[in-house]
Amino acid sequence: MALMGLLMAVATALATVGSVRVAHHRANSAADLSALAAAKLALVDPEGGCDRASELAAENGVELARCQITGDVADVWTALSISLPLLGRRTVQGRSRAGPTASTAFD
Repeated sequence: MALMGLLMAVATALATVGSVRVAHHRANSAADLSALAAAKLALVDPEGGCDRASELAAENGVELARCQITGDVADVWTALSISLPLLGRRTVQGRSRAGPTASTAFD
């Protein structure tokens, strides 16, 4: 009986860790896509860039927590609320930055 209890505790812990990892990847992936979309519009329409980032985040099942465009670089933070056994509701966050690459000349 004690062994079954121990196995159940280990299985619950592994399932919880797996759920958190999946949620973290999901939040980061949505942040990446949203940052790319915002950076695409950064110079032309900064407010529209953050609006588009918010739309993409929602389409990916996460919430856009914050969007900041500085020049041609977009910083995006996302949040995903998950429910964990024994721990209740928690929020997993993702962050991404997108913008043009620095060009270097080779001599």
